[in-house]
Amino acid sequence: MQIPLTPPLLSTVIAKLESKEFSRLAGLGIGPLVNGRYLHWDELRHRTPSDGVAHDAWWAGIKIARLGLLKSLPFEDKHQQPVLFGTPDPVLRALHTIDRQAAGMVAMDTPIVSGEDRDRYLVNSLIEEAITSSQLEGAATTREVAKAMLRSGRAPRDHGERMILNNFHVMERVRELRAEPLSPDRVLELHHVVTEGTLDDPTAAGRLRSADENIQVVNAQHSLVLHDPPDAASLPQRLQRLCDFANTVDGEPFVHPVLRAILLHYMLGYDHPFVDGNGRTARALFYWSLARSGYWLMEYVSISRLLRQAPAKYGRAYLLCETDQNDTTYFLIHQLDVIERAIAALHEYLARKTAEQRSAQQQLHSAPGMGDLNHRQVALLSHALQHAGHGYTVESHRRSHRVSLQTARTDLLRLAELGLLQQRKRGRAFMFFAPPDLQARIESAAKNR
Repeated sequence: MQIPLTPPLLSTVIAKLESKEFSRLAGLGIGPLVNGRYLHWDELRHRTPSDGVAHDAWWAGIKIARLGLLKSLPFEDKHQQPVLFGTPDPVLRALHTIDRQAAGMVAMDTPIVSGEDRDRYLVNSLIEEAITSSQLEGAATTREVAKAMLRSGRAPRDHGERMILNNFHVMERVRELRAEPLSPDRVLELHHVVTEGTLDDPTAAGRLRSADENIQVVNAQHSLVLHDPPDAASLPQRLQRLCDFANTVDGEPFVHPVLRAILLHYMLGYDHPFVDGNGRTARALFYWSLARSGYWLMEYVSISRLLRQAPAKYGRAYLLCETDQNDTTYFLIHQLDVIERAIAALHEYLARKTAEQRSAQQQLHSAPGMGDLNHRQVALLSHALQHAGHGYTVESHRRSHRVSLQTARTDLLRLAELGLLQQRKRGRAFMFFAPPDLQARIESAAKNR
């Protein structure tokens, strides 16, 4: 990754323009967008300007148009310059979509993540975010191994698995704290949960970095410093300011709740107050803020899954802001796009799972003696039909559906009684496996009805 080229200063460009050129530039009606996009100078300089103006004059016209959109946030960068944000049309359109889809009811053939399926979908989403957020920061554990660990409740075996387990715990903690205000102590608590048992210096978990801990953000080759965070001495004050911003919902200027959550993510990443775990803590604050503002659907989506697909774009979104006078609009647009795609992915997932479960329900309910299976048992069999040889335990079933041990045990024993699971002793516990001919058993039972 390379640092984007710093744009020419508006004052410098205007000072070079003659009055005739400036009047012509003002008459061109240049707006803040280029073909609907909020472009940075690093990309704009490779495009052909309209109306024959020079690139720097074109940039000046765009910057002048953006001045009317930009507002100052209660933050400063490390040079005491204001941090800004704007709401051009791409931001407003995305917020409208997210408001309709993530804060209200969503129109589907069946209610979205509600009723009996809510806990199962929630557990799946917490697991997905825990895994991909950790993988984004270097955890090498595969998804299937990580899922098995989280569902079974076994102890992590290596550093990557510990990162994932910590992330799962912090996502659960965020849900518990959504009604509470944010404080520096609370942020430190979340960081401690994120990093416990994963740091070279165990004492660094849950505390701000000190002056002798030189932390820099570098590229993948460790050959280029991408970001040099603020001095450690300023971190307590900066963290308090971040919490004040998080808790203020009616301040000036008005900041839309979704933008507020994204800006918390951005500022914690910019400040980099910890020796490690900054990204995971920042994303935890993002989820906390949205949950506190009533965006219930965001509990069921994973932004880290999409960020991991294009980590360079994620990092570049930070750099675009920092190189263009702390204009966070670039980061807002990037994150809004991620949220919209995450919501769309959730819709696709739910539609697919709904179709799978309906098919399984139709087969199972038409078979003699199986019409009384509950939604948890149907969900397990739907999974088993697609994952031959997968093992289930009372504990994994309990965790997947957030039920009591007795309820989980009753579910599995009933399926074993019907011949749909095979029970085997593994150590001190019993494992339940779907027989290789599970599909044939269900179809045979349905035909013999």
